[in-house]
Amino acid sequence: MTAITMIPLMGGVAIAVDYTELVRERQETLNALDAAGIATAQQIVAGASDTDAKAYAKTFFEANLRHVLPANTTLTVTLPNNNAGGGTLVLEANLKYQPYFLPAAVALLGGTPGQTNLAFSAKSEIRLKNTLEVSLVLDNSGSMNDISVSNKVRFDLLKSAAKQLVDQLSGQAQMMKQVSKPVQFSLVPFAASVNVGPANQGAAWLDPSGISPIQHENFNWGTMTQALNANRWAEQVGNVWYARGSLWGAQQNLPLTRFSVFDQMTRVTACSSKDWSGNCTSNATFTYGKVASWGGCVEARPYPYNVSDAPASSATPATMFVPMFAPDEPGNQWTLSSGSVKTFGMLNSWWDDNDATTSTNQALQLARQKNMAKYFVPAPLNKAALPAPIDGGPNYSCTTTAITPLTDVSNATGLTAIKTAIDGMVAVGATNVPEGMAWGWRTLSSTAPFTGGRSETEKGNDKVLIVLTDGANTYYTPSWFRANDYPLNRSSYSAYGYTGVGYNGTGTTRLYMNTDSNVSKTTYTEANYTTAMSQQFATLCDNAKAANIIVMTIALDLDSKNTAEAAQMAALKTCSSDSRFRKDPTDPTKPAKLFWNSTGATLSDDFKAIGNELSNLRIVS
Repeated sequence: MTAITMIPLMGGVAIAVDYTELVRERQETLNALDAAGIATAQQIVAGASDTDAKAYAKTFFEANLRHVLPANTTLTVTLPNNNAGGGTLVLEANLKYQPYFLPAAVALLGGTPGQTNLAFSAKSEIRLKNTLEVSLVLDNSGSMNDISVSNKVRFDLLKSAAKQLVDQLSGQAQMMKQVSKPVQFSLVPFAASVNVGPANQGAAWLDPSGISPIQHENFNWGTMTQALNANRWAEQVGNVWYARGSLWGAQQNLPLTRFSVFDQMTRVTACSSKDWSGNCTSNATFTYGKVASWGGCVEARPYPYNVSDAPASSATPATMFVPMFAPDEPGNQWTLSSGSVKTFGMLNSWWDDNDATTSTNQALQLARQKNMAKYFVPAPLNKAALPAPIDGGPNYSCTTTAITPLTDVSNATGLTAIKTAIDGMVAVGATNVPEGMAWGWRTLSSTAPFTGGRSETEKGNDKVLIVLTDGANTYYTPSWFRANDYPLNRSSYSAYGYTGVGYNGTGTTRLYMNTDSNVSKTTYTEANYTTAMSQQFATLCDNAKAANIIVMTIALDLDSKNTAEAAQMAALKTCSSDSRFRKDPTDPTKPAKLFWNSTGATLSDDFKAIGNELSNLRIVS
């Protein structure tokens, strides 16, 4: 009886032994797989070749199997560049377990009749934080030409530090052989506005149909009537204005936009006969030339699109981007009023009104400014030479060099392109940090206008905004320039247009949209403009961080004793993201803020710290 009882008892013990051993070997295989994955990923980040990475994975895996015979395992390594989307290292192991007691163990442990072993597989996926997309959003305002506390020009210090950062990350990127475009940089110089590049004229996102509610904000196409000129007039159909008449040439019957003015304004460049004073005679044959081309700058979209990365869509006209075109303010260039040219002392009178009247009545002055017919009267020979954009003309307030889209710096061509663009920056103009930051975000996007960014949902990729400024936001009134303001523009023309113009027929200017009671909607001062821009900046920061953008901010030579600059410092710190790696030195229970309060003397070291922070984003997770 005892012998009969022992048979099933010994069978149970045998099964227990095999089951325990199987569980142990399987767990040891999993542990070895995970350890090999992390170690191999670190080798890849350090620049190991494909062959070396696979060999290292196999050696490390087998060395950590402990009680499992390597001969009973098979390891398959899939490197990041062989995975859809990249960035993931996959290790798969197959384990063949040979039970001590056959065939009962095989059957009871899930095998089939005739099997001599049991096969199990396991997989370990390691996400490599090995791709970065970084936008350098750098202040190009005129104050960047000031001497820093280090007795060097701020702009020179900035260029040197920015190139140092690019070099640092480029060196690491060049070791990343397994992933395409491991580190990309874009450059967004900003001053009063942002230059998206003149080459983008004609892009679908630049409102080619003239449907944006700000497209005609300062222009009255109704002044170009068929009765005035049957060969060049404008007709409104719905919300769109169309070019009518043969003098429009290729533009005829197409929607009118600001590009229409840039493209069709002409001046006399030569004539077949002149009088004794050098003026063309009335019977001369004229040669015409273009007056100006679009400089590449765009206006800020109305809220909420000014503080978002929402793509431009004709289905939502307010999302479309609109080129900047500074209206010709009242004043003549060649038409005489009682024997002299009347200029009215306006800030940006750069064309002729073709109007000899001299009234300073607000309604009449505004009508002169918005009159579109004047732009299509050719300028006489040697008249209307345009000033530089900092001083006036249709490209007034468009002073920066163009955006450089995301560029791969793991190769010499891309590295040189970014560093050349940094060297080419020019410091002149006012300060509009929110507009610069908004365009920095857009360069990181996977959608238009700039489409070089990886998908926002792709794992293992970080999108980073680095925003540097040396002062508070600025938007100026005409009186700041000691200029008259008869039309009640309330400001110089800039990225938000004129602050005296209500948005889309309302009484609130775009700059004041979505601001709280600290911004008076009927006060037009530099201080109120700065407060409004700071509130736009705060909203933009929240939106960017909510979209998983890492924000790093730098205050350069700001004075904490200056009220406006102290407020800007606080805003920049609040805007910054939390570090994933460092703790706040004043409170180790909290993460450090990605904010640097820099001076000219510390800027280089601070950019090195930023480089180290970016490097840490590429470690294995």
